[in-house]
Amino acid sequence: MKNLRALQSMACLTALAACSQYDGRGGSTTQSSAKPAPIVAPAPAGAPGVLSMAAVNDAQFAEAAPNTDRGAGAPNNTLGGNLTAADTNTSSADVGDGKTTGPLLLKAEVLMDRAQVSPGVIDGRMGQNVQNALSAYQQMHGLTATGDLDQATWTSLTGADQAPVLKPYILTPQDVAGPWSPAVGEDFVKMSQQPALGYTSSRQMLAERFHMDEQLLTELNPGADLTKAGTRIVVVDPGEASLPEVKTIEVDKNKEEVTAFDANHRAVGVFPATVGSTTRPSPKGTWKVKGVRQNPDKLTWGPKDAGKLHIPPGPNNPVGVVWIALTAPDYGIHGSPDPHVIGKTASHGCVRLTNWDAEALSRAVRPGVKVTFLS
Repeated sequence: MKNLRALQSMACLTALAACSQYDGRGGSTTQSSAKPAPIVAPAPAGAPGVLSMAAVNDAQFAEAAPNTDRGAGAPNNTLGGNLTAADTNTSSADVGDGKTTGPLLLKAEVLMDRAQVSPGVIDGRMGQNVQNALSAYQQMHGLTATGDLDQATWTSLTGADQAPVLKPYILTPQDVAGPWSPAVGEDFVKMSQQPALGYTSSRQMLAERFHMDEQLLTELNPGADLTKAGTRIVVVDPGEASLPEVKTIEVDKNKEEVTAFDANHRAVGVFPATVGSTTRPSPKGTWKVKGVRQNPDKLTWGPKDAGKLHIPPGPNNPVGVVWIALTAPDYGIHGSPDPHVIGKTASHGCVRLTNWDAEALSRAVRPGVKVTFLS
């Protein structure tokens, strides 16, 4: 058994050395003697409209009044898609228009995340990842897959999970102790000079822990000092549910989506993903999971004129906090230091998830699990 684990670890390291997917954030856990400046979440413009925990937790779907101007047979109870605030008793501010945070959509995102249908980074804004998650949830629960947040989907989400989606949290001394990483961007030489690529701030750490966009953390906590122990803040409650044992995985290149199935080929988890690129496309066909490596590092990466660089591990490592190696040479499923760009930027061949989604999937797979790439 020890020999098998050693071989799996070596296989992971070999694949890591060839997969490059960095989007632009890195750092280390280097100690700093200087006291960090307070990270204060500024109150956003229009302070009276600041999100509140009660507004989100108590958000309810409002059935639309009929609109005779939209034509016969048009739906009148959806909050997503092409409908406007005039189509529903719930205002567009409750739904989110892709630019502002909507309490109703924020609540739906958290409920989907807890149901193992990830919208990616939770931000309360309608976008392609959220629409894909809604469609996947609807398919998994026998609903019409529209990608819109409609009454049937809302009833299913809230009927299955009635716990509050936001919760209070008090920062602990450990939360604010650091040490924090310097932001080195895409400078691989500077990355290689760090002992580890840890979080750059308590804000980044907290946002990732609670599956949140950093801007959402700011919106929910205007004026909060995120460097001070004892500070009371509001965060997403991602719950404690875990994936059951996964037997097969499908990677859909067109949808930019990863679906996990159990032994009965029932979908048990869906995650947004960045899959390959035109310059280095992802593999075709069916492969298998070779092994899992936590806190991976990359060994030969960066500009050729810099020689062989060792990129240390950490959440800001280009492949995130976990690497699921595949039998396809040099390919894997892994995390990312930039959760907000998942499904929105190209990847150099591999399959990139948010760090928390990659961790959840890694705990549910074993060597031999089949991974099929759908084109």
